[in-house]
Amino acid sequence: MFDFDLIIDRSASDSVKWHKYSGKDIIPMWVADMDFQSPPAIIEALQRRIDHGVFGYGVPGEDLSETIMEYLQRTYQWHIDPKWLVWLPGLVTGLNVACRSVGQRGDSVLTTVPVYPPFLSAPRNSDRNLITSRMRFLNHRWELDFDDLTARMDGRTRLFILCNPHNPTGRVFTFQELTELAQLCLDRNLIICSDEIHCDLVLETGCSHLPIASISPEIARQTITLMAPSKTYNIPGLSCSYAIIPNDQLRRKFKAAMAGIVPHVNILGLAATQAAYTFGQPWLDDLKRYLRGNRDLIYGEVSKMNGLKMGPVEATYLAWIDAGGLNVADPARWFEKAGVGLSDGREFDGQGFVRLNFGCPRSRLRQVLGRMGRAIIDLG
Repeated sequence: MFDFDLIIDRSASDSVKWHKYSGKDIIPMWVADMDFQSPPAIIEALQRRIDHGVFGYGVPGEDLSETIMEYLQRTYQWHIDPKWLVWLPGLVTGLNVACRSVGQRGDSVLTTVPVYPPFLSAPRNSDRNLITSRMRFLNHRWELDFDDLTARMDGRTRLFILCNPHNPTGRVFTFQELTELAQLCLDRNLIICSDEIHCDLVLETGCSHLPIASISPEIARQTITLMAPSKTYNIPGLSCSYAIIPNDQLRRKFKAAMAGIVPHVNILGLAATQAAYTFGQPWLDDLKRYLRGNRDLIYGEVSKMNGLKMGPVEATYLAWIDAGGLNVADPARWFEKAGVGLSDGREFDGQGFVRLNFGCPRSRLRQVLGRMGRAIIDLG
């Protein structure tokens, strides 16, 4: 129904992704936005809003809050109260506000690595101590190391930042894993900040996303959930996301930390969000089918490349590739010389890894994989 094979030239646009390698024969496969057009319903909604012609300060209406409620109930069987919603111009803003609003300067924030880079910078931006626990690659998948998590908590640990579905490994954590993690945080009286921005992009049959706050009222009271339509519908440039915070006191602290530094949500982002959650499902269903095909292509081709390996991608459009077997000092830089721009694993605290964004037309992905394969053959 929707044409995900369409090649759209972004090289001369304002794209951060494509601007990085402007004028170079390097295909950008790094930052997490897709090279697909957004759903027609979103484009039409934006056009209607633009036709209005007045672009003053905006506020999310009750209808949008109701739409979010219905979406969460329909998709995750999670009932929320509209007053729990706090609107944000971006998920990274939410991570930083969460760090500022929980605990005091000098307290500790715990997370797992490898992980999305803002998880590593947000605690330091807030004068918090960052503690990391390394995930384990066992039984052909990435797993939390609960013994290590427990051991690394210190007397001043106040916040745990979770990424689920996980960026960059693509894991969808199970009910058992999330329950064990939640109980650990409850026992230690830690607030959980859960980045669930990729929740609608579960690709693996048999996997399903579970908002950690939906497990029980006790866990909900200690959780800040961050969500957005931006990754799902390829609208990150419209700057619209939201936090779900059931605990009144925690929500007040979060809003106080926002005061004076966090701007209003973009009014076009509000229009796009309404359209996405109301009319976007058919497009999303087709998108996930297409991404599964891309994922399977990558997995098959990488398995043939000497020096590379990767685990299964259960969610997201990101492949986390172990390039340690290449025995090159800087895999990301090495692949750039071969004409492929990947994310450097060191930014995720993943030395020797690279991250590949496969949210693109399949012909472009085949071109990228061809360049990678030829470079490895030339390496010998």
